Amino acid sequence: MHERRYGLLDRVLAELDTGLRVIAAPTRAQRPSPAAEAADASLSPRERELAAALMRVNHAGEIAAQALYRGQAAVARSADLRAALLEAAAEEQDHLAWCAERVRELGSHTSLLAPAWYAGAFTIGALAGLAGDRYSLGFLDETEQQVTEHLDGHLARLPGQDLRSRRIVARMRDEELAHSRAARRRGAASLPRPLRRLMQAGARVMTTLAHIV
Repeated sequence: MHERRYGLLDRVLAELDTGLRVIAAPTRAQRPSPAAEAADASLSPRERELAAALMRVNHAGEIAAQALYRGQAAVARSADLRAALLEAAAEEQDHLAWCAERVRELGSHTSLLAPAWYAGAFTIGALAGLAGDRYSLGFLDETEQQVTEHLDGHLARLPGQDLRSRRIVARMRDEELAHSRAARRRGAASLPRPLRRLMQAGARVMTTLAHIV
């Protein structure tokens, strides 16, 4: 029996299907939510609104993370790197599901701009991957460092009694940092400072819009 070889059209259709599932279909976590053992605290309307907005931003970030990883994996030159990127994307699916569940618990909605976050991030990931595996890893390292700082900021802003949200964000932070360190171990190249600043500016646009919409 011959192994089936997938052509470009097959791969494009597969990625479109994955993107639609990430954006529109309920994501199921493979691991229990870190919030499972925490009671839902009594929050004031203002605290609940803030927590929901922050978790909506985190959910949007996880939409983008899925797309970034898959964009990089689509053009990775090393089969080993491609497998590692897809494995990381699978772990990020848990983050996506945890954030979506918490947003619903807080009585709010996820970002209405999810298709834009996915399409833009996939394109950026593919462009980073085309620069070569070391620069793709460097992009991954820098992205995860910035995400870690962003999550640290959310931990500082979330209501202290909102243990369900805080436990999710803390677990995500630890795992994003682990992705950054793994990229460095694989030989990530250091990105130029102007590119790092451009990435920060893009992230600010996304987080600002997702906080509102």
